[in-house]
Amino acid sequence: MSSTNQRPLAPRKLRDLALLGGLFVLVIGGLISLAAATGWEETMAQLAKLGALQIAILLVLSLVNYLFRALRWHIFASRLGLSLTLAQNIRHFLGGFAMSVTPGRVGELIRMRWIARETGWAFERTAPLVLIDRASDLAAMGLILGIALSLAAGGVALAAPVAALAIAASIIVTRPALLAGLATQFYRRTGLLPRLMTRIRRAATSLRAFSHPQTLGFAALLGLIGWLAEGYAFHLLLCWFGADIGFWKAVMIFVFSTLAGGLTGAPGGVGGAEAAMVALLYMEGIPPEVAVPATAVIRLTTLWFAILIGLAIFPHAEAKSTQIHQKGAL
Repeated sequence: MSSTNQRPLAPRKLRDLALLGGLFVLVIGGLISLAAATGWEETMAQLAKLGALQIAILLVLSLVNYLFRALRWHIFASRLGLSLTLAQNIRHFLGGFAMSVTPGRVGELIRMRWIARETGWAFERTAPLVLIDRASDLAAMGLILGIALSLAAGGVALAAPVAALAIAASIIVTRPALLAGLATQFYRRTGLLPRLMTRIRRAATSLRAFSHPQTLGFAALLGLIGWLAEGYAFHLLLCWFGADIGFWKAVMIFVFSTLAGGLTGAPGGVGGAEAAMVALLYMEGIPPEVAVPATAVIRLTTLWFAILIGLAIFPHAEAKSTQIHQKGAL
């Protein structure tokens, strides 16, 4: 029975791996083309400035982000009432990174399948976890952008509306009554998407478990530390390349580009984030022979490092959840 259930997954895995590989080749190919067009020797000279220690520092700072957000996921899961250990929640959260490059990152919903196998909870009951996790990231990144705008002179003008949009979205999603009210009003005025609006209202009811001030406050702190760690990695990278534009400006460009890539709807923000980052660095006076390798390195040590971790954990998470499910069925 279990082997039969897993057979249909093989084509999906091959498709996802093909998508992952294709996106990686396209982005790296595009960045290599840019590097060649702007001066291949200059670009390689910049990359030569990085040694094993510098790469290790960048990866450790990214790992700080992943682990702090995994801890936040554990806190949310506990507040929802899921009887899962910290190790289980970290496994689910990190393993889900393997599906980060699916459109809209919907592939990360694989976490819900693992939770369903290990606890018996249906997707409708665990869906609020996805909403509150995304909302927390939006809130943290919007707040970071707001702070960066106030502290970095001559900040990127586009960051203000993106920061406002991120914070507004996070407020709506973390306010159950507001979210349910908006879904109700949308259906009454348009008559569209009745099933989706019903699901949103149900999810809003479940979000009340997270409306605790202490829970939201601690979650916000974890998100801030996590995303600032990666922003600091970008700042260090620019300094190593001799292009110090200041900590807050570097953080602002990194966070804005990450959000902008996500808004394009592209898998993992691939393409959009890189284009935004190169363009914003150029606007700050950073030459292409520095902006292109800096963008390539930071994306490799953040997004693609997360995907690599996810791919390493995914088989274990899949096998473990199946094993627990089979034990529970006996």
